Amino acid sequence: MKKRMPTIGLLGATPIAEKAIIQPARSSGRFSVRGVAASNFARAQAFAASRPPLIAYENYAALLRDPAIDIAYISLHNAAHAVMALDAIHAGKHVIVEKPLCLGRREWHAIQQAAHASQVKVIEAIMCAEHPWQKTVAALISGQTLGALESVHTTISFKLSALRGYRIRPELGGGAFLDTASYWLQMLQATLPLHPVGVAGHSTFSGPNGIDQQFQASIDCGDGCRAELNCGFAETYQASHEWRFSHGRIGLRNFLLPASAAFPVNLHVTDRDGKREVITHPASNYYADQLRRIDGYFSADAAAWQNLERRQAQRVSLMEDIYLAALTHRA
Repeated sequence: MKKRMPTIGLLGATPIAEKAIIQPARSSGRFSVRGVAASNFARAQAFAASRPPLIAYENYAALLRDPAIDIAYISLHNAAHAVMALDAIHAGKHVIVEKPLCLGRREWHAIQQAAHASQVKVIEAIMCAEHPWQKTVAALISGQTLGALESVHTTISFKLSALRGYRIRPELGGGAFLDTASYWLQMLQATLPLHPVGVAGHSTFSGPNGIDQQFQASIDCGDGCRAELNCGFAETYQASHEWRFSHGRIGLRNFLLPASAAFPVNLHVTDRDGKREVITHPASNYYADQLRRIDGYFSADAAAWQNLERRQAQRVSLMEDIYLAALTHRA
């Protein structure tokens, strides 16, 4: 007998749900998407009507009561992630939640405890996670091809036009840091042994409604290596990583580009003598890759799953520590 395809229900009628779930699910044939619930029924109806055969649910609870749904995908504002994840877990659903997974250790511990009790899995969706470029960088670091790693510099800035909705409401988890830190932290976990010995955060919190429109974060990774994130909402878009070594550097520009379509990812390597090499990774689409990866984690063995949980827990803890440091020392 043919195995039934896992079915996803969307908690949030959002553009990201279209890109991260609906399109890759249909193209891959790995999942079916049954329906959507939103902040109001009319919103869910409008979303579903333009994306047949989706059905609209009257509210979030109605979707979670549907026994035909195996997995809940959450793409609501950041402050709702933990609450909705817990509701989905208690309904017996696996959960995919857009980054950030939640807003602190207390929320994570509640989610993890409930998930274990219900024997379901909760996965944070970070679209660029585990892309081959991360394995290439990790190999160059561990092999010390360019000498010892001294620092990692990440810049992520979204255009000011994105500064609206929940992003300008601190009570909903808005601001630049919570919007971008998962990309930075996951990259660090994937490319180097991340055993922090100290963290720092800084923001004036002078954006609309007191959100962090600009934020600087840093992690002392030990062994003389420091990782820095500069993020914010600015006039121009930017998404770049640079790894600086004692004998060279690696640069990666526009690392979020494969979110919009299938694009290659190029690492620009420069050695101590100025010799340059471009390491090209074939074109791929982050969201299609992400859904395949998540599918693998739903069937992963215990060791692989526990490793993912540890990484998720570390990201939550580091984000909380860095954000609290910035609040404590705000200018």
